[in-house]
Amino acid sequence: MNEAVEAFTVILIVANGIFSFRGFSNRRFLERYLFDVGSILGRNEYFRLFTSGFLHANIPHLVFNMLALYSFSQGIGRVIGILDFVLIYFGSLIAGNILALQINRNNPGYRALGASGAVSGVIFASILMYPHGSISFLFLPIAIPSWLFGIGFVAISIYGIRSGLGNLGHEAHLGGAIAGVLISLLIEPRLLVTRLWLVAALIIPSAAYLFLLVKRPDLAGRRRR
Repeated sequence: MNEAVEAFTVILIVANGIFSFRGFSNRRFLERYLFDVGSILGRNEYFRLFTSGFLHANIPHLVFNMLALYSFSQGIGRVIGILDFVLIYFGSLIAGNILALQINRNNPGYRALGASGAVSGVIFASILMYPHGSISFLFLPIAIPSWLFGIGFVAISIYGIRSGLGNLGHEAHLGGAIAGVLISLLIEPRLLVTRLWLVAALIIPSAAYLFLLVKRPDLAGRRRR
């Protein structure tokens, strides 16, 4: 693994831990920096698109995201440099939150927090670069092919946006995943040829659903706080 990418990943994990634990103990701090549609659009507090990515709802939320970040950064850290990794991480973070903001623009009570958008981008960059790898889950003795996990993730995210599944920020997950794929293609354009089937399977359903959301905002389903 690229040593600079590994070092930066550790810095991200430490930063997420520091800010998340500050939020656990200080509600005012949490409220000031989490993703809040009303504050972003009503008071132009666009910094929340960034700061919300370093806050988490609880310790399991934080641990899960950081484990996923470290695990998948190991893969892409072998083939990309530090600047590309930074671009994928923060590009996916911002893209995920912009998508959540766009989908929920008419719901000022919508709030969210977490690094899931950024982590989704890292995961999908890894899937695109290593589609024939596998993904394992804690406590499950089976491994899922990377490409199958990616397609399933997109399907669940689309369904989750529509249904409010699990009270999770599926919008940010999907936006971060899409950004991870597109940024990876900018970094390695050859992937568009060698992974065309996977790019199409990941991007076309997402793009089609997002287009429908622009035309029919009601398809976003019930809103969550």
